[in-house]
Amino acid sequence: MRDGLERRFRTVRSDLTVEGTPYTLLHPASADELISEDDFVRDERLPYWADLWPSARILAAHVATLDGRGEPLLELGCGMGLVSTIAARRGFAVTATDYYEDALAFTAVNAWANGGCHVATRHVDWRALPTDLGRFRWVVASDVLYEPAHAELVAAAIDRTLASGGRALVADPGRIAAPAFVEECRRRGLTASTLARLPFVEGKITQTIDLYEIRP
Repeated sequence: MRDGLERRFRTVRSDLTVEGTPYTLLHPASADELISEDDFVRDERLPYWADLWPSARILAAHVATLDGRGEPLLELGCGMGLVSTIAARRGFAVTATDYYEDALAFTAVNAWANGGCHVATRHVDWRALPTDLGRFRWVVASDVLYEPAHAELVAAAIDRTLASGGRALVADPGRIAAPAFVEECRRRGLTASTLARLPFVEGKITQTIDLYEIRP
């Protein structure tokens, strides 16, 4: 699978350390090269999955402190698979989902390359959420609130997949839909609170990432 991705895409490897553990992620060299006018015209789809976002780094660092113990974990919008990879390394039974099937392939490759971890992958459109996804003790997502419509879509996805007694974690850098997402969670009977506000500084990038915790 890795060889196939490297034939289809111009790729790079990014090295990073999360909570003292080194990781190397394979991903496309440029997200801009993947933009499809046809995809954008059809549903305004853009290849956000191909970038390594600060929110994913922050969420990954938090997940790296958890002990999975085989508990099921669902990632909404896994991108290139950083968070899912670390969750699998920490012992979670991971199901990684994304709107782009190419993202799922990179996630599977990265999880295997970083410790021989297996993650289940599933192509998922939040607007037509599969009815057979099931419920999970953990649901995680990073930087998924960049469009106003995503407030309701992400809240609905969490509401339909989070098990009783479970926890959802959403990392967000202050996107437009974040306040409405919190309100939509509460409207659905979920508790939504800010677990932490964490700085991210790397080169010219300076962000404050809100880590939300959602419970039934």
